[in-house]
Amino acid sequence: MALHAKQKTKKFAAMKRMISLKDNRIKEKDRAKAKEKKKKDPAALKEREVTKYPSCLFFQYNTQLGPPYHVLVDTNFINFSIKAKLDIVQSMMDCLYAKCVPCITDCVMAEIEKLGMKYRVALRIAKDPRFERLPCTHKGTYADDCLVQRVTQHKCYILATVDRDLKRRVRKIPGVPIMYISSHRYNIERMPDDYGAPRV
Repeated sequence: MALHAKQKTKKFAAMKRMISLKDNRIKEKDRAKAKEKKKKDPAALKEREVTKYPSCLFFQYNTQLGPPYHVLVDTNFINFSIKAKLDIVQSMMDCLYAKCVPCITDCVMAEIEKLGMKYRVALRIAKDPRFERLPCTHKGTYADDCLVQRVTQHKCYILATVDRDLKRRVRKIPGVPIMYISSHRYNIERMPDDYGAPRV
């Protein structure tokens, strides 16, 4: 029993032995001492990656926004405006108290055309000469992605939509106001007070 205990303690007391640098088993190149690490200079500037925001954003203000307002319209917004019997251009002006230019992208136009005869009224409204047509250069015709990409790149637009998912995505982009329909009129959210945002 005593012998077993002795062996046990020996097992735990065993230590790793380090080979000395003078040992002849060590190769010449390994004999050189490890290079000292460079000490960090506290005066040196630390580089960090900062998310780039467009220069047009000054605090919560987007300096590129101003009358005449360019309003990007999506398919649902046109459909709900028809159901609520709202004239798009007139209602936008009533909401913002300024001239508004509704803009429609090729992707949204293609989406309305795909929906067929049921949405022919929406298509006729979309082809109104007061609407500004924006050509798309990207691949694919998924309208939501197209609109998000456009408002991210160009901060001069207000986005008009009633689509919850699209609204959620656009809220993450700073400086883009959202126009929506509630109680048979257009309302706007995230519009700075200086730009005459209506009090609801």
